[in-house]
Amino acid sequence: MKRTTAILATAAAAASFMLTPTTATATAQTSTGTTSLAEVLAADGLEFDGKWRDFDILDQAVNDVIADDADSPVAILADGTARLTAFAPTDRAFRRLVADLTGSKPANEAATYEAVASLGLDTVEAALLHHVVPGATITYRQAMKADGARLDTASGKKIRVDVKRRLDRVFLVDKDRNDRNAFVLPRAKNINQGNRQIAHGVSQVLRPVNL
Repeated sequence: MKRTTAILATAAAAASFMLTPTTATATAQTSTGTTSLAEVLAADGLEFDGKWRDFDILDQAVNDVIADDADSPVAILADGTARLTAFAPTDRAFRRLVADLTGSKPANEAATYEAVASLGLDTVEAALLHHVVPGATITYRQAMKADGARLDTASGKKIRVDVKRRLDRVFLVDKDRNDRNAFVLPRAKNINQGNRQIAHGVSQVLRPVNL
């Protein structure tokens, strides 16, 4: 996985910029498990279950990209020894994306994924990488202390952390200025906590360009 290794090497220092030495050390000590996010996503199978709150579409997208190209940088999600933080769009978040692109909401998860896949696996891969911050295991508590931080994603583009303390929420500012920003869902934070790879469910698909 030469491309994955290169991404890790260049992004590790930049991705950890938001952590003080103290919190970085604490993260290294407490987040030592090697269960990968791909394993967690695949735990309930690849079937679409009609539950818009979970991550079936993301799971299928990751699986299809890796199946198409085992050397895809997305394969980092299957390497539990690699530290990263992922922002995981729910099935409903993907449905919102399709509605923004087409003007209509798909009837079900299968139709939503079909619309997403029709963009091409290269596009899907690029979109997935925009949700991955390699090199650091960032908990929700740490994110709450990182207002204004700019995170380098595996896509090569940045997202900005916008903490709304009054709402007790972490928002993520992407390149699409015409749509609402994604926020971390309180019920879906710190997925896979205790492992080197951690994820936070988000309300919107992050956009690397202004749609």
